[in-house]
Amino acid sequence: MRLLFAIAHHFNPEPAPGSRAGRHGSLRRDPAPRLAALTSCISALHQHFGQRQCVLDIATKTALPASQDLAAEVDVLVCTTRGRHLLDSLRLPKNLWQHHATDAEPLLLGFECQAALAERLGIYDWYCFLEDDLILHDPLFFAKLAWFTAYAGDEALLQPNRFERAASGHFHKAYIDGDLAERVCAPFQDVADRPELTGLFLDRTLRLTRARNPHAGCWFLNARQMERFARHPAFLRRDDTRFIGPLESAATLGVMQAFRVYKPAPACAGFLEVEHHGASFLSLVGSVVALPPRN
Repeated sequence: MRLLFAIAHHFNPEPAPGSRAGRHGSLRRDPAPRLAALTSCISALHQHFGQRQCVLDIATKTALPASQDLAAEVDVLVCTTRGRHLLDSLRLPKNLWQHHATDAEPLLLGFECQAALAERLGIYDWYCFLEDDLILHDPLFFAKLAWFTAYAGDEALLQPNRFERAASGHFHKAYIDGDLAERVCAPFQDVADRPELTGLFLDRTLRLTRARNPHAGCWFLNARQMERFARHPAFLRRDDTRFIGPLESAATLGVMQAFRVYKPAPACAGFLEVEHHGASFLSLVGSVVALPPRN
């Protein structure tokens, strides 16, 4: 199996006036959190899905191959724009990633990731887009996606639930992409079309529902789905930024229009998930975000 990841990475500590500095992690003055996020993002892809995994055989004091049935060839493209990035400070072996430089508007960098993936059609088994602050931890991630497409068909896309975690506070873990108001997504998708799927996975019944917030800062398409997406009229529509804003549109609007998008229902949210680095959303619980009512 061959996996290709295109990561949208941007860092600018001196944003232009009116850019609402601080709203996005890429516009804050301290580079350390963004650098830590990108490092974790790239490292996790190789650690959990790459072939360099071993088990320590105690009897022979030998490192032996492990997880080879799940391992893949992993290629990572880090897509940047206008020299605003932290790659020169990235303390990772250079063979773990390739630099894909562009001249795009920073908030539209997701479109450049789409283009980079499409340029490599026919080479990989999975084509993946990620924002640079997302971390995959599940070695069964692509096995679950393959299970889903075998069940629901290539015209359906299962998106992961993004989460944040903390050791203290009101909650230890929060899934941060809850439902949007119906009017936000209604122009682009019909959630009444096959609104729910149920299936068995490891003898557990899963509910997968049409996503009323399909955004996850990422998506993962098998080779057939990537070809389908590249042929769709919504592909690389850089002039269409109607979904929330340019950043969210570049990441999500195209796949929302090209596929029926599902997510695991809240009761089984962790079936397919990706970590959002930090706790910027989780920290809002109890202040900006109200606590659930007490019984």
